[in-house]
Amino acid sequence: MAITASMVAELRAKTDAPMMECKKALTEADGDMAKAEELLRVKLGTKAGKAASRVTAEGVVAAAVQGSTGALIEVNCETDFVTKNDSFLALANAAAKLIAEHNPADVDALGALAYSQDGFGPTLEDVRKGLIGKIGENMSFRRFKRYSGPAKLASYLHGTRIGVVVEFDGDEAAAKDVAMHVAAMKPVALTSADVPAELIERERSVATAKAAESGKPADIAAKMIEGSVQKYLKEVSLFNQPFVKNDKQTVEQMLKAANTTVKSFTLFVVGEGIEKKVDDFAAEVAAQVAAAKGA
Repeated sequence: MAITASMVAELRAKTDAPMMECKKALTEADGDMAKAEELLRVKLGTKAGKAASRVTAEGVVAAAVQGSTGALIEVNCETDFVTKNDSFLALANAAAKLIAEHNPADVDALGALAYSQDGFGPTLEDVRKGLIGKIGENMSFRRFKRYSGPAKLASYLHGTRIGVVVEFDGDEAAAKDVAMHVAAMKPVALTSADVPAELIERERSVATAKAAESGKPADIAAKMIEGSVQKYLKEVSLFNQPFVKNDKQTVEQMLKAANTTVKSFTLFVVGEGIEKKVDDFAAEVAAQVAAAKGA
């Protein structure tokens, strides 16, 4: 498979690895982006993964919390310009409130709820379609999470791109601090035991490949692998993370001191997991020239 400059650029953006290393990894992986990323992580260590969570799609995260009922929603659009548009922001905030109030089963049910704005209606979906025509850009409700009692809720929005809702009992200030911590440190689960199995397996396979490269005896290699996995579990579980406002204590220790229990959290980062189409202009021109010659 031919490795294009745009593929190398995409892998570089994901991993921060040097350009030639990216090209080598893609060649070895026969163009498979995920495999090339894993090869780089083995070769260059965890620094290769530091930019892998960079998000590409545009949009906003909005929250609505009233007492023990609340919602978090991600609404996507095509360009950063539209994320500053008052009508688009009003649509996102209205959608969050409607989810909290009406508990729709999914995105389709959300769209069917009664709502009017900017002369469009009578449903949220009608407003969405109307704004697409007015603004000239596609927009969509991507995902949402709703909470409803008996625990209390704290929310935190970091700009419009990161949103967190924390379900808790106890001190509101401590819960708000945890919401800010989640936005900054992006844990994947409450505890090590809650980390999804596929994430652990991915980490184990990278650690196994690294241990194999080290040439250490099997028993030492096994300890290295287990050590890497345990380190990873601590790094990505909320309660084990050093608290962002005081790294001398873990989040769990901070909560214990504040007599507060966190039951769950939801973190949305705009565009997370969405592949944004990158037009390779040079390749497009070359293809057109080739087509013209063949005509």
